[in-house]
Amino acid sequence: MPAARPAHLCVLAACLSLASAATWAQTSPLTVTPEQRRVAEQVASAGVPLSELAPNAPEQHTVQPGDTLWDISKLFLKSPWRWPELWGMNRDQIRNPHLIYPGQVLMLVKVDGRARLQVAQGVGGASTGDTVKLRPQMRIAGLNANAITAIPLHLIQPFLTDAVVFDIDQLATAPRIVAAQEGHVILGKGDLAYARGDFGTASEFRVFRTTRPLVDPTTREVLGYEAPYVGTAEITRAAENRVTPDGKPEIVPATLRVTAVKQEVGIGDRLAPAPARNLERYVPHAPDAPLSGQIAAIYGEALNAGQNQIVALNRGKRDGVERGHVLALWRDGERVVDRTGGRPEAIKLPNERHGVLFVFEVYERVSYALIISVKEPVKAGDRFTQP
Repeated sequence: MPAARPAHLCVLAACLSLASAATWAQTSPLTVTPEQRRVAEQVASAGVPLSELAPNAPEQHTVQPGDTLWDISKLFLKSPWRWPELWGMNRDQIRNPHLIYPGQVLMLVKVDGRARLQVAQGVGGASTGDTVKLRPQMRIAGLNANAITAIPLHLIQPFLTDAVVFDIDQLATAPRIVAAQEGHVILGKGDLAYARGDFGTASEFRVFRTTRPLVDPTTREVLGYEAPYVGTAEITRAAENRVTPDGKPEIVPATLRVTAVKQEVGIGDRLAPAPARNLERYVPHAPDAPLSGQIAAIYGEALNAGQNQIVALNRGKRDGVERGHVLALWRDGERVVDRTGGRPEAIKLPNERHGVLFVFEVYERVSYALIISVKEPVKAGDRFTQP
């Protein structure tokens, strides 16, 4: 496609690689909320104002392996979490905003001060520079890659087992490691451990150290109990209650094999069943209602946090926090003395927005967020709001 293309010819889009409506239904793992659908419907009728586009929004973009909805939204829109607008611009063609594939050509068109979306498919391949034909109808294309994700999942996956909060200190009564093979004090991957407790029907477990309370920076309320993750283990032999030949009861603990470690597993560590994780449900979106709170803690031992680190928030399900919420980080303005007038006078500088959080795990009274971008170190007590 020629580099200089009239702005009114094209819009952003991606065709669905689906053979039928039934196939689409089976491959759609995400739920579109009523608010997201409302925004999409509203935008679809007229497109978005040009003022909402990123300053350097390209006229076209070929989706590459490794692209995410966040990346693409950031190319075309000022606020990358506003994916319903990105989806809504081609509402008739993209029935599910999460089914966008590498190789699809995304085009941008500007008409009468508005931007809309249209599908374009490369002829003879999808590489940059190919001639592009606009396809106003849905096309069934043989795409060899999976649909792109909403955000870079590799930033979150390492923490899905690390960051765990219990509403009550339930680990106090959870199964516990009571001994190790050959008298070992610490265990590594592949070592055997022996544990007692109620294992239920689970066979795979996460191993945790003693919990620490998460406290609200303002109210001092205990929001939950954070459990430091140390590894995983699986049961290889169930516990037994035997009777010795002389008629005395004998307890034989369950045998577990350590399958992964973040740090050494030790006697006294507690076990909790490993939950199933659905990584596809992380869709960036702003809260539907005003939301504000504070950083309750920095995950781990650090006093401050930076980009790609995790923080605990003092808001959870009861406050309306959802997975995928994008939040703005604020730094309180300093209190200084104005000495430029006739007499010194105390003043407070304005609060400054300096980062973006992405919520990936939500509990009743607390949630975990990834710091996606930040200008200054983040510390407990820092504030956040809707973006």
